[in-house]
Amino acid sequence: QVQLVESGGGLVQAGGSLRLSCAASGSIFSIYTMGWYRQAPGKQRELVAGITNGGITNYADSVKGRFTISRDNAKNTVYLQMNALKPEDTAVYYCNVRQQVEYYWGQGTQVTVSS
Repeated sequence: QVQLVESGGGLVQAGGSLRLSCAASGSIFSIYTMGWYRQAPGKQRELVAGITNGGITNYADSVKGRFTISRDNAKNTVYLQMNALKPEDTAVYYCNVRQQVEYYWGQGTQVTVSS
């Protein structure tokens, strides 16, 4: 089993920054994609940012230019640097890791942006 431990969430004012981290442990063989999803009240869960094992990234249009995803393969860790945060970024953020045909999820971390 793979376990994902998330950290870095919290409360921040609009325009501020947060950095989320997600470290994978357990039965690690070869991680393919890593990413961050979020779910806001009354909204569907959406992909915020993803990164492949080759370093190719993609972002939701709403966060382009503000968020940056990165990974440290040696540490099996993915990061999400969030700048210029907006109230609409408020959501529970979930780390996701794909290893071969398996997908794993973190427990979620709350990000709240006040206006």
